[in-house]
Amino acid sequence: MKKITLFIYSLLFLVMAKCVAQENTKVVLITLDGLRWQELFSGADPLLIANKEYVSDTTGLKEHFWHDSAKERRKALFPFVWKEVAKIGQIHGNRNLGSKVDLTNKMWFSYPGYNEILSGKADDARIDSNDKIPNPNKTILEITNTDSRYKGKVAAFGSWDVFPYIVNEERSGIPVNAGFELANGSDLTEREQFLNALQPRVPSPWSTVRLDAFTHHYALEHMKTKHPELVYIAYGETDDFAHDGDYEAYLKSANNTDTLIQELWHFTQNDPFYKDNTVFIISTDHGRGAEDLNTWTGHGSNVKDAGSVWLIMFGKDVATNGEVSKNEQLYSNQIAPTIADILDVKLDGKALN
Repeated sequence: MKKITLFIYSLLFLVMAKCVAQENTKVVLITLDGLRWQELFSGADPLLIANKEYVSDTTGLKEHFWHDSAKERRKALFPFVWKEVAKIGQIHGNRNLGSKVDLTNKMWFSYPGYNEILSGKADDARIDSNDKIPNPNKTILEITNTDSRYKGKVAAFGSWDVFPYIVNEERSGIPVNAGFELANGSDLTEREQFLNALQPRVPSPWSTVRLDAFTHHYALEHMKTKHPELVYIAYGETDDFAHDGDYEAYLKSANNTDTLIQELWHFTQNDPFYKDNTVFIISTDHGRGAEDLNTWTGHGSNVKDAGSVWLIMFGKDVATNGEVSKNEQLYSNQIAPTIADILDVKLDGKALN
């Protein structure tokens, strides 16, 4: 058995959390596409929730998500994050308190953001669009999958149909269920067969992004039956509803995703394979406009604040710092090296010590 050694995670955003390095620690990486830090930390935007250009039923939406206090609004929108996670983990990115999390890429849209999160480095020279181009960079998923301890124990699920290219499924050999793909294999469970039959019959509002419920349940069923040690789940609805200018659907989707993440966490805490041995890391690929009311629907290098993001961590050996209120500067490119430290694998060219 490998000797257990005690060390301190070497990136700043663990805030000196002590961790016991074990080969069998599991990691669940989750992203919510384009979710603004403003909603995460302050709940429903007072200017947007009452704006009939972006909300069809302002009264009904306020009944669910409005309170005078920003802290009460965020609890209404993200009850799991603020009632449970805040007590057992750490939440970074409330710029009003001095906690900053930023992208290092200058593109400020999806593919560059996901590449940065997964590979640990920006690559603006080669990744400057959302085109379906195989990622030239190795992600932490691919690097972990090449380690004999984790071979075949890595999986990815995404709502956006570009994820097979971001993860470079063909080169990495990592199974990626994304877009409108169905579960495949000769040993599908009854639930997977049901999802395969249902998904083609439920129209998505978008041609390249399926509804998050399918991504979630495909991932959850895979975790129940295959028990991957590193799994990546990429929810997408929040970004697309925002692009549509539908603030009502954006809020409802964010609230629903909070419930989905809660289900994943409670599953891991009741499954012997994951119980007390799993770290959750949650973030986003980019921010979106905030200064100008009309820019909340968009992002990109020409949109102020679109490079501002956030980070949540909880689970095994993560320090329980709650909402971080100290001045700090963290970056999305630290996520992949953190996963590498947790899993005790080497991330190419990215030493943390």
